[in-house]
Amino acid sequence: MKRLSWSTVDIDRAGRRPKIVHFGLGAFHRAHQAVYTEAAGEPWGIAAVAPRSTDVVTALREQDCFYTVTDTTTRVVGSIVEALHLGNDAARVGELLASEDVTVVTLTITEKGYRGGPVIGALASGLAGRFRRGGAPITVISCDNMTGNGRVLERAVRESVTGPGRDRVLAWLAESVAFPSTVVDRIVPATSPEHRARAAEALGLDDAVPVFAEPYRQWVLEDVFAAEIPPWDGARFVPDVTPFEQQKLRLLNGTHSALAYLGSAAGHETIAEVLESQWGERFVRGFGAEAAAALPGDHGPYVEQLVERFRNPDIRHRLSQIGSDGSLKLPERWFGTLRDAGGKPLLELALAGWARATEPDVKTGMTDPLAEELATCWRAPDDVEAVRRLLRLVGAPDDVTLPKSVARHLPALRAGRVEFLTHLITSNGAQ
Repeated sequence: MKRLSWSTVDIDRAGRRPKIVHFGLGAFHRAHQAVYTEAAGEPWGIAAVAPRSTDVVTALREQDCFYTVTDTTTRVVGSIVEALHLGNDAARVGELLASEDVTVVTLTITEKGYRGGPVIGALASGLAGRFRRGGAPITVISCDNMTGNGRVLERAVRESVTGPGRDRVLAWLAESVAFPSTVVDRIVPATSPEHRARAAEALGLDDAVPVFAEPYRQWVLEDVFAAEIPPWDGARFVPDVTPFEQQKLRLLNGTHSALAYLGSAAGHETIAEVLESQWGERFVRGFGAEAAAALPGDHGPYVEQLVERFRNPDIRHRLSQIGSDGSLKLPERWFGTLRDAGGKPLLELALAGWARATEPDVKTGMTDPLAEELATCWRAPDDVEAVRRLLRLVGAPDDVTLPKSVARHLPALRAGRVEFLTHLITSNGAQ
């Protein structure tokens, strides 16, 4: 089968040039920001930078940076015009960041990428180079799931600026670089061999890096920009992203994490499988109501929409993917509800699911940067003390009754049972 390339696709992108630099060349970016930019048309092209692995860079280069996105249909996307590696192509990355033709930088580097990772250092260095070359204004946009992600990114960049003239660079950043906060939303599972086969069958061409995604997508941006941005059709520009941010983090992301840990305990592998169980939909609605109680407004329709999105059988979103890096994700997704909500029995159950997943002898396929420290917490004399240590390690709100409330769910979860609302539900769905 022929490979995707200039010669096999009918897309004219000759007028696109790299006006956006993106850090984080993963599936989510290719299914989200790159799709919005595809619709923006010329001259908007993306130079996409992979921080670590060279695999996707090599694959995209071999097919002239074309790739496919499958939601309701399969189509070719051509908004990425350069695929770069942060280490191997450092000079080119620095050149682009200094170029006045580049007016936007976007990032999808996950929560852990803001904690001393290579991208922030490279971005800070590149922006300092831009200042020295003339200091053309630029907008830098975090697209990661963090409260106030624009402020988090700005603080990380400023802290990473070093060397002679640091104060002048910092003054320029404050005056000429915007860091708007954003909310991004689209469920994009890790690509599987089955996805690749389905994309090839639909298109009649081989794509080494196809992306599968749900039809739904959302992008909300704080309306604060320092330079020209693309006409991102369908994106929403607002003075304050906080309401959208809290709704998405606490309801969608928070529920996703809860389903990952509880579903894993019950023997499931994907979100859709959990929704097929007798307890899945009921849990989504109950957890959503619990989290929404601490937020202003009516979120019932949003929760119902989540039920429909989560049950989509074409999106095989693996629980191991969603549950990884819990020590970094849970403070954003759950701890606000812990602080603000009244009764929170389903969140306590979800915390127990997470605690079980951190036990040293439990095999979930989930990874975490604090895996060793989390495992050490289980050297405690009993479950309540182990949970207390776990919660303290990840910075949970101080609540003397919480460890006991969480620990009481562990015996059932270890036996593969998810119990709530007086119902007993086993991994095979029997009641």
